[in-house]
Amino acid sequence: MTTHIRNFCIIAHIDHGKSTLADRLLQMTGTVSDREMMDQVLDTMDLEREKGVTIKASAVRMVYEAKDGNEYHFNLIDTPGHVDFGYEVSRALAACEGALLVVDASQGIEAQTLANLYLALESDLEIIPVINKIDLISARPDEVAEDISSLLGVDSDEIIRISAKNGINVEAVLDAIVEKIPPPKGDTEASLKALVFDSHYDSYKGTVAYIRVIEGQLQANQDLLVMSNKTAIKPVEIGYFSPNMKPTKLLDNAEVGYIATGLKNVSECRVGDTITSLKNPATESLPGYQKAKSMVFAGVYPVEGEDYEALKDALGKLQLNDAALVYEPETSQALNFGFRCGFLGLFHMEIIQERLEREYDLDIVITAPSVEYKVTMHTGEEVLLDSPAEMPDEGEIAEIAEPWVRLQIFTPTDYYGTVMDLATKRRAEFLEQEYPSPNRVQLSYLIPLSELIVDFFDDLKSRTRGYASMDYTFDEYRPGQLVKLEILVSGEPVDALASIVHKEDAYHRGQALVSKLKKLIPRQMYDVAIQAYSGGRVISRANVKALRKDVLAKCYGGDITRKKKLLEKQKKGKKRMKKVGNVEIPQEAFMAVLQLGDK
Repeated sequence: MTTHIRNFCIIAHIDHGKSTLADRLLQMTGTVSDREMMDQVLDTMDLEREKGVTIKASAVRMVYEAKDGNEYHFNLIDTPGHVDFGYEVSRALAACEGALLVVDASQGIEAQTLANLYLALESDLEIIPVINKIDLISARPDEVAEDISSLLGVDSDEIIRISAKNGINVEAVLDAIVEKIPPPKGDTEASLKALVFDSHYDSYKGTVAYIRVIEGQLQANQDLLVMSNKTAIKPVEIGYFSPNMKPTKLLDNAEVGYIATGLKNVSECRVGDTITSLKNPATESLPGYQKAKSMVFAGVYPVEGEDYEALKDALGKLQLNDAALVYEPETSQALNFGFRCGFLGLFHMEIIQERLEREYDLDIVITAPSVEYKVTMHTGEEVLLDSPAEMPDEGEIAEIAEPWVRLQIFTPTDYYGTVMDLATKRRAEFLEQEYPSPNRVQLSYLIPLSELIVDFFDDLKSRTRGYASMDYTFDEYRPGQLVKLEILVSGEPVDALASIVHKEDAYHRGQALVSKLKKLIPRQMYDVAIQAYSGGRVISRANVKALRKDVLAKCYGGDITRKKKLLEKQKKGKKRMKKVGNVEIPQEAFMAVLQLGDK
């Protein structure tokens, strides 16, 4: 009976208490016993627990006996709150009819609160606003309720106020889910249509697709078809999450569960696909949702060449678990064979790096991140480049366009000036400002993505004592005065250290990078020249002094010509060594670009 099913998700800004609220709901519905209870039940990755951040969306079925005496099935999808994982949220929303909007009583409405709320409204979901952390000393629930009231047009008295940590008034949330979120629609008798909203890889069961049955029924022994690529599936197992995987014989219309497909290939069952019956297929697939667009690109290389195949295998498995990760093979003169990977942001890149090192025991080198540029040649041909090393000669290029994004910054009005200063230094163009509440301002800018990805967020947090938050969306490609900045070590260009910068910044960045590399590159038996090269000329240079053996140590007195002869011999030896010498560049050098500080 779909009338007793409620599908909903929890959306909020990072650290506003989504996972804690999910924990309380699981506990109060008896889904998880007190003995099994722990913090962040739905966050299964070690990284999620360590960082206190939800990275992957997760689903769970709960059974709740309401005040009307009926038993209701709640399907909850917990979503990430970090700006990099907005795509996870959009996927979860496609499988729901309602959303709990959680707002911190001390911090109020933040950038991601609004971004996720707008996504939910676009999906036509019923919104239940919830103010969390009312037990904090710094809590201001009345002010926050007024802000939410003006945003959603609801009466501030109707907004539920809770403390998820201490379980205060959480039952009101369960009752609101029953009363306000509509039951799902869909025809049980129709052909099967199931939406894949997430997936993970299991060594024994192959690709495990997380699904929401939109129409029809899914049976355990049923032959299935992936509609996008016509791949046939014989399910190994079907079931639901409670919160562990529980096998079942039938998933009815409107239910949320999983299909263990047995598929070994990532591309055969992608997130956003529609799964239908092989014997009685649906005529058309479900409308997809926004595909994740990579914002940041970086090279990932194994430290040891023999780990290349292991890295390739690991990236394939991670891609299955994380649809936003894209990669393709790449070769570097400095680092040999590796992969060019696309990420949603720097935090996403950091997560992937840590997962490769921890889960797959790989020792890797990651190059400095870059964005995707649109290069127009004199021939009229347009090329998309995400690797600065692949930039053609300047004489062949008519125009280089870089991606610009629309940036929203939420900050207390006290930090208005310092935020404006930061944005101006990063080539941002001011658009507008709004005051969603008396003491907070929302500033909108257009800004080059390359200025945003490296250390903008860290700088923003430090300047505003952690009170500001931000959200950004892609706007357009815009031509600019951009040049390629190369780094030469001993006269050889190091492709992994190349970057594309604004013409005005080239000299300062080149100088800063050369100074940084001088400290990081170890001394050799000969002088090592480090040069920054741009626009057909060397714009900065530094020398790493040679380690020098004291060849005059045994010369006690004697003729000066004897000493000169020994020094001349040493000089010739170092010259010969320089020709065949190979300078080892440490990992820190490739990430030096990230720590150049404010320009």
